[in-house]
Amino acid sequence: MNISVVIPLLNEKESLQELHDWIVNVMQSNHFSYEIIFIDDGSTDGSWETINQLSQKNNHIKGIRFLKNFGKSQALHAGFEKAQGEVIITMDADLQDNPEEIPELYDMIINDNYDMVSGWKKKRYDSVLSKNIPSKLFNWAARKTSGVKLNDFNCGLKAYNINVVKNIDVNGEMHRYIPVLAKNAGFSNIGEKVVKHQARKYGETKFGMDRFINGFLDLITIWFLSRFGRRPMHLFGALGVVMLTIGFAFALYLGIDKVFFNPTGRLITQRPQFYIALTTMIIGTQFFVAGFLGEIILRSKQDKKRYLIKEKINL
Repeated sequence: MNISVVIPLLNEKESLQELHDWIVNVMQSNHFSYEIIFIDDGSTDGSWETINQLSQKNNHIKGIRFLKNFGKSQALHAGFEKAQGEVIITMDADLQDNPEEIPELYDMIINDNYDMVSGWKKKRYDSVLSKNIPSKLFNWAARKTSGVKLNDFNCGLKAYNINVVKNIDVNGEMHRYIPVLAKNAGFSNIGEKVVKHQARKYGETKFGMDRFINGFLDLITIWFLSRFGRRPMHLFGALGVVMLTIGFAFALYLGIDKVFFNPTGRLITQRPQFYIALTTMIIGTQFFVAGFLGEIILRSKQDKKRYLIKEKINL
């Protein structure tokens, strides 16, 4: 199979028929063998019924329905598990991503040997203050932190070699950082393509300003996991050593001063250096404990279900 199109969605009933027809037209005109996997992330507007109807007319349509809303990352994870195409295309269901981009994205993976290609919505039809400016700041921070030179990390339109999606773990809210996850997994040939961005035709956006706050918090998380996820003691142990060194240095200073230079002076417990020494040694010990706990958790963790599937179609 040439292409798997993975589409996570939440309450996008109005756009599904048009999106389906558009994708099918692109696939047929380019003679691609394909499958379209819709992942209904807990929709309440009848989206699943529409997917059911589409699957009855087109056996290339497959569907996964979550029991409730678990989030876009979990939806992508479920779609990646089931995808069988040699190239996987992800796109949003709101018609803001253009299926006409698929042939070029496929060509970049197959003929140019990219591991993945991320879309770049260079010209956007979103609010400047609420989306465009925060998005630019977010992408700048992501580039500086991760070392992945992309202009648009959060574009839903991306293409992957199947080996990439089968070897990365998309969880939490990490869908924004799939390029970083791919790089950390060893897939370093990451490209970018300018894609068309279209104004939303139906419904309203599911993301507010809070997604940028969450995005920056996730960026810190992925920075930590990429550097210390397999060796947490390297970070916490180093911080512990620094704090304990400071604490013992103050304690040694107080001891030498009291014994040799100022034996009749104030009590040690009346001097501020005593509390600095005590506090830093306690914090240093806590850092060591955090590092040990991290190592124990890392070695004993077990995978568990991050989402519950209610129904499937053709899977």
